[in-house]
Amino acid sequence: MFSSIYIGLSGLGAYSEGLKAVSNNVSNLNTVGFKASDVTFQNIYGLGSQGGLEFGNEQSGNGYGVSIDELSINFDQGELRQTGRDLDLSIDGNGFFVLLDGEQQLYARTGSFVVDDDGFIVLQGTDAKLGVLDEAGRPTALNIDAFRTDAPEATSRITFADNLSSTATSFNIPDLRVFGPNGEENTWSVEFSRAETEFDVWTITVTDASGAEIGTETLTFENGQVSAGSGELVFEDADNDLSITFDFSEGVTSFSSGTVSSLRANEIEGHGTGSLAALRVNSEGQLEITYTNEETRELGAIALADFRDPQALEQRGNALFAFSGFGQFQYLDASDARVGTILSQRLEASNVDLGSQFGDLILIQRGFQASSQIISVSNDMIQQLFGIRGQG
Repeated sequence: MFSSIYIGLSGLGAYSEGLKAVSNNVSNLNTVGFKASDVTFQNIYGLGSQGGLEFGNEQSGNGYGVSIDELSINFDQGELRQTGRDLDLSIDGNGFFVLLDGEQQLYARTGSFVVDDDGFIVLQGTDAKLGVLDEAGRPTALNIDAFRTDAPEATSRITFADNLSSTATSFNIPDLRVFGPNGEENTWSVEFSRAETEFDVWTITVTDASGAEIGTETLTFENGQVSAGSGELVFEDADNDLSITFDFSEGVTSFSSGTVSSLRANEIEGHGTGSLAALRVNSEGQLEITYTNEETRELGAIALADFRDPQALEQRGNALFAFSGFGQFQYLDASDARVGTILSQRLEASNVDLGSQFGDLILIQRGFQASSQIISVSNDMIQQLFGIRGQG
């Protein structure tokens, strides 16, 4: 009967631990990135060869109660919620972000990231730096300070497209923005004119913002197409150290369309100096900077870890996980289907199922009550035994 008390006590202890796990799950119902723990129990057997004094899990001997099984983490995907912040990141798939915290590596399914005072991208509220794959495919911390400014590039070519009407006698493209080698901006105007008796020969005159003429060249057509050798014209502005090629060689025609011409500058190479305007993750999982001059630069692919056995991870605070096992894992980027895609402006919510947790809570409560009843009944029986008087 004394052993029955200990069996009942094992139930009280196991269900108390189960209550802790369920309480932790429920209290983290709204914790970003939290993964619920699944609560299970296992029976305990005594070893008959050792007099039932040692516990084990062999499938023989007498039952000696219950214990809580090792908690397993439920890695089901939580809801991906919109936030509007570019560096709120989550993963639609099985991968984990790699975070570098000193000599330690941590892992996360989601997180709000910020740029710290030293220029590193870190998980908000921590010093853990977001890992980006280097040339060797290993995660490394990225410092964006060297990329805050985009150097200027002088305009060297303007490519034109569409139709210059052969029935019109003049056409103008105003306000072309071109850039010098130091990023200074200049505005050019391009005037097209032809004599009424020469349908295929156009004079191109380029002037600057003050109206000063930069140069004049001739563009000729044959059967509505740019004549061979006439498609690239060079205009030079020595005062601003500019030499720009006007390229009409592809996609430019001269057919009758009344007095309406659709000719346009399709692409202007070069740009001014740019400063950092936005830092985000693009659809390919690359960290990308956008500058005020509308240029962009990819800084590298965010490192994602793929674990063969995610149960080898240990859940920590701040929705982080640590890995201290010897299971297989590898570093990949978001182009690999095994780890999923990286979503910007989204955070993964807790995956706690409140209905399931309340169901577990009821079962644990009933188990605790039943175990306490075993102790109470065993105690009553022992008291009855002590009350037996010998007959003399």
